[in-house]
Amino acid sequence: MTTFSEVAPATLPVRLVDGGVVVEYLDDREVFYHGVPDPESTPHMTAPGKDIHVLVTDESETSGVLFYVDERTTEGDILESSGVGRVILDKNETRTLFAGVEATRNDLRYEIDVDGDLVDGRVFVFEEDQFAEHAYELTA
Repeated sequence: MTTFSEVAPATLPVRLVDGGVVVEYLDDREVFYHGVPDPESTPHMTAPGKDIHVLVTDESETSGVLFYVDERTTEGDILESSGVGRVILDKNETRTLFAGVEATRNDLRYEIDVDGDLVDGRVFVFEEDQFAEHAYELTA
């Protein structure tokens, strides 16, 4: 049985572009999250069965930390080399991803909550599976 560990995120370059958000990994690869994020008030409840990624930018919106929430397919050393963090949650557990940003695991959904007084930048939630991608910007 494979055990997946938590991984601390590194600060990564971020670009907000027409049509989406680009995050550059430490290994020089990039990920493009398609679509202009829809504004969503906090807390945000994710759709069931989606891969959840949370990006918290600094106030300049040019760098940030990216977390995979409860992701159990990528080996830890791959995440470490990319700079992406991972948090593993038990059912009904709440964890702080970044000061002012918390994730709670419910049955099949995750609740992402933002305290706007503690976050200087922006918070994006990306939900995806093999069929669709959805992007949200959480506002307090």
